[in-house]
Amino acid sequence: MEKQHIVEDIKLTEAWRLFKIMGEFVDGVEALYDLGPAVSIFGSARMTADNPYYQKAMELAGILAQNGFAVITGGGGGIMEAANKGAAGKGGESVGLNIKLPREQVPNEFANIQVEFKYFFVRKVMFVKYASAYVIMPGGFGTLDELFEAVTLIQTDRIAPLPVILFGRDYWSGLVEWIKDQLLSHQTISPGDLDIIHLTDDPAEVLEIVRQGIQIQHP
Repeated sequence: MEKQHIVEDIKLTEAWRLFKIMGEFVDGVEALYDLGPAVSIFGSARMTADNPYYQKAMELAGILAQNGFAVITGGGGGIMEAANKGAAGKGGESVGLNIKLPREQVPNEFANIQVEFKYFFVRKVMFVKYASAYVIMPGGFGTLDELFEAVTLIQTDRIAPLPVILFGRDYWSGLVEWIKDQLLSHQTISPGDLDIIHLTDDPAEVLEIVRQGIQIQHP
């Protein structure tokens, strides 16, 4: 009997977890459904306001906001804060999809739409579902995770072929060369897969790539 009770308790716990997951999806959809065209910007939470990439993230987000794009970030500090600040400062929709973490992730004050998540995978769906492009600023493991998940979803036709833009040639060029030297040379990816990724240092070029991507998605 004791074993049966344990199994029933586990089932009940899992059932409640599923309801919580469903609730997070509902909260995300309700918050973002009417958002309009948006760009998700990823990057390190550790970069301070005096870092050049922080300043570039602010500038880029401001340009996107001025041209009618909402900006979606992970809602925390560093690059995320910079992007939310840049978008809000130009009167744009500034979205923060915050994740509950034991350290580092504290919601920034510049997101005028905030949604909090416990589950990473639900949050990732929101990043992908409501974005017309992805801008990958310099960052760590979490940023790399977002980069390669987006590229994989596009490569496998699970989502529309949206632009994935690596911002910062000095930071990302080594990774791009490694992809060419290793993945492409060993034929673990196809030559056309490289077309998914764009590399730039220019916020104006990012805007143009985003616009071209939307024209392809909605000819």
